[in-house]
Amino acid sequence: MRAGLENIPDRPEIFCEARFVITEVVLSAVLAAAVAAPVQTPVPSAATEAPGQKGKETPSLEQEFLKNFLRDQKAIWTSPYHVREADAKWLVPLTAGTVAFFVADRRIGDEFAESSQLIRVGHAVSYAGSGYVVGGATATFYLVGRFTDNARARETGLLAAQAMLDTAIVGGAIKVITQRARPDAGFTRSEFFTSGTSFPSGHSLNIWSFASVLAHEYPDHRWVQITAYSTAMAVSAARVAAQRHYLSDVLVGGALGYAIGRYVYRTHQRLDRAGVTEPAGGSRLPWPSIAARAAPAAHEYGITLAWTVR
Repeated sequence: MRAGLENIPDRPEIFCEARFVITEVVLSAVLAAAVAAPVQTPVPSAATEAPGQKGKETPSLEQEFLKNFLRDQKAIWTSPYHVREADAKWLVPLTAGTVAFFVADRRIGDEFAESSQLIRVGHAVSYAGSGYVVGGATATFYLVGRFTDNARARETGLLAAQAMLDTAIVGGAIKVITQRARPDAGFTRSEFFTSGTSFPSGHSLNIWSFASVLAHEYPDHRWVQITAYSTAMAVSAARVAAQRHYLSDVLVGGALGYAIGRYVYRTHQRLDRAGVTEPAGGSRLPWPSIAARAAPAAHEYGITLAWTVR
């Protein structure tokens, strides 16, 4: 068996990435349109407003995006202090599986290294989990929802983007700490603290966070859930086949991505939540407005960013 493969490209070809980005954007637009029955929650009338709340509107997800993201990071990094006994039902199997894979990772990875055809297929399927493709799908959902007054598609795009940012921070920090060498790194493959970036899998983090938000947003569309999770599993398996990650890398990456996506949805979703309303119709949504500000007499110059309702 070979210790690693030579001349395997570290990055996919540009034309392949572009093809997958375009394909994913088109498919996302079709998916958003397929489930695009406009979902709007009526704004309460003046007669139904609570005393003292007249004229006040709930800030939109766009307006609270940065605040929610910072709150997510606080909750994620402090979550070990809030583990409950009930969490053992998933923490124990996840920990046991990760440890078992750590033991077998190197041997399994070397077996996959024997098949150049499997590596090529793995690279091809892996594109679906890249930041370009997942980011393109996320933006497509948001824009389709924005310009068709489809509140659910818009919310899906916003929450998926927030989850993707959360996973990028968490995954990047863990990679810096663990520094695990990739399966194709040669003699140091699978070892930790060797300036590697294998643990956890970034592609698995991306695709599972997106799949989790999407599946939770459309619980009444079984085919959406099946498609989302099947794609996520295929991408995770492809990263192992492509000699870019080990089984433990994709297991932990997928678990973190799913958990963060689920947390973001449950914490920030607005639709169908009692007591919280969303603006009805796209015309009430806030849009970013950027204006230059200059006060020569006070020697003050700058740019102002504000949200305006159209």
